[in-house]
Amino acid sequence: MSYDFDSCIDRRSIANLNKWNWYPEDVLPLWIADMDFRTPEPILDALRAALDHGILGYEFASSSLLELVAGRAQQVWGWTIAPESIVALPNVNIGYRVAASSACRAGEGVLMQPPVFYDFVDFPPAYGLVRQVAPLRRVDQGQVIRYEFDLDLVRQAIHDGVKTGMFLLCNPHNPVGRIFSVDEMTRLASLCKEKDILLCSDDIHHELLLGEAAYTPIAALAPDIGERTITLFGPGKGYNMSGLGCAFAVIPDAVRRRRFTQELGRLSLFPSSAGLIAARVVYSGACDEWLAAVRAYLTANRDALVTFVKQELPGLATTIPDATYLAWVDCSEYIRAGIITGSPSEFFLKKAQVALSDGAPYGPGGESFVRLNFACPRAVLEEALQRIKQALARPH
Repeated sequence: MSYDFDSCIDRRSIANLNKWNWYPEDVLPLWIADMDFRTPEPILDALRAALDHGILGYEFASSSLLELVAGRAQQVWGWTIAPESIVALPNVNIGYRVAASSACRAGEGVLMQPPVFYDFVDFPPAYGLVRQVAPLRRVDQGQVIRYEFDLDLVRQAIHDGVKTGMFLLCNPHNPVGRIFSVDEMTRLASLCKEKDILLCSDDIHHELLLGEAAYTPIAALAPDIGERTITLFGPGKGYNMSGLGCAFAVIPDAVRRRRFTQELGRLSLFPSSAGLIAARVVYSGACDEWLAAVRAYLTANRDALVTFVKQELPGLATTIPDATYLAWVDCSEYIRAGIITGSPSEFFLKKAQVALSDGAPYGPGGESFVRLNFACPRAVLEEALQRIKQALARPH
């Protein structure tokens, strides 16, 4: 079956705020992490059937749905998990908050690897916790940037000032697009066990593999690692249904799972009925062909972006993500040359009419960066890149 990812769907006609009507109509929005592609038809069919039924009351994750999720983990990753170890959530952002608040004492640290998703950076102080950082190590190869796991920095950051209660992993990583290797994850898990630190892994981009990349959840490496890990994932990113509100936590340890679910209940946090309906379709495998097609399209978009940067934008450097649809782009040469002043994202918004995510909120070292979302029709991406080129070439 063929799928149309080239058509530009009018999202500005939607009354509620989305990334297309956040800015004036002359702005191309390549920022917030959703795709400009139609959600797979099997999901839409299931939602239509629910609407036709006519009752939109409370629904909860059934045992049969959790069995589907567990079966999918076994089929795709070879990861054996018990259905009763799976907890349904509204989204993964809720998941790592609840993990931290249910497992860490007040004043303990949450350790993370910037540059990293800005919500990681923001949330610990709001929960009476301390943000601890062990930056990823940047490796430059011409105009290509790659980030590596620096276990020495992780070791130095553990218990620095306060006891580290939780390591918050992002895999695949947002914004740098890395899928961490089995060796990197095994060494991290060993260190967390040695220091008695909970591992919480946000794997929400796990379906969006590019090229020949492969992904393994850290909890799937060994049963003893799984017992010390809370793994968060869901269908939102991979199938462009983040607005439906549904994700899952895998928590094999019964005591930790009870504390987690008690905190969820205290806050009255549950997935939406529509999200549960869509998740059942996803984990049945009905959208697998669509997923393969969108991965191929995103891979081609990634490659087109990298080629354009190398050939047309010699002052920029970019990651080549293993997964996600996010490029992490360094503008520091243009800043040093005085072509870009102030925030790079503000520069591109004003001078190119392209909305990109500002790098500064992603933690130390992000100030010279923008995050570019290439999950859009190829023509939109090409137009945005031409606008960026013209803005950088124009006298200021």
